[in-house]
Amino acid sequence: MTEEIVQAKHYQVGSAKLEVHLTSEAAGAAAALAAAGALIELARTHEAIAVIFATGASQIETLKSLTRIESLPWSQIRGFHMDEYVGIAADHPASFRRYLRERLTEKVKMKHFLEIDGSANDPEGTCRAYAEAIRAADPQLCLLGIGENGHLAFNDPPIADFNDPVDVKIVELDRACRQQQTAEGWFKGVEDVPQHAITLTIPALLRVPKLIVSVPGKRKVTIVRRAFTEQISTACPATILRTHPDVTVYLDLESANELGGILDSQ
Repeated sequence: MTEEIVQAKHYQVGSAKLEVHLTSEAAGAAAALAAAGALIELARTHEAIAVIFATGASQIETLKSLTRIESLPWSQIRGFHMDEYVGIAADHPASFRRYLRERLTEKVKMKHFLEIDGSANDPEGTCRAYAEAIRAADPQLCLLGIGENGHLAFNDPPIADFNDPVDVKIVELDRACRQQQTAEGWFKGVEDVPQHAITLTIPALLRVPKLIVSVPGKRKVTIVRRAFTEQISTACPATILRTHPDVTVYLDLESANELGGILDSQ
């Protein structure tokens, strides 16, 4: 365990545990260590372990560290991802299938990884099939992030539903979400970002017993403050994380910058 991880500060807001690390690298390493510990523990009691993986800039350090940890039970892990753009090819630079191949499945040998086929001819059918697979697998761990508009997966504020009746659905992405994808460099301009995506819904995510949330960087500072200070509502979907019984949020100094007075007063 590095000195940077040891120097982290620990807080709690609602049911959510927060760790503030010195750097994004330290936060990612800490999240990876927590995930590794959970996987090792789950491997003792589960023949197959279903895990949901997020994508995006927030997950880069976490996945980099996680795939470097030796002796993890990858051969028992069935992987899923939480969203994909509709109509995007698997080899597109912004495809989440490509992202996870390059940063996860080509680095470790998993039991299985089920991709969301965003380029399928029947997106509604893809949603139904993926929802059935997720239900059957019963995921025990989810690695996720928080969007700049507070979204979880692609559940943006206009369409987020804490009581969504389905596990996977097609959504229209709001402009703030599409602007984030452009700002992070996945697309040349906001008009290039697909308008629709397939996403796991909020109930499907919250049903997972353990959530590990990575939210580094100065672009996330405002939404981190909102997520842990505002009233719980779909105006900021990430506020619902405060109700989950086992969620830990890994921040760096930049993303936690507007939480200082609030957390230190606890």
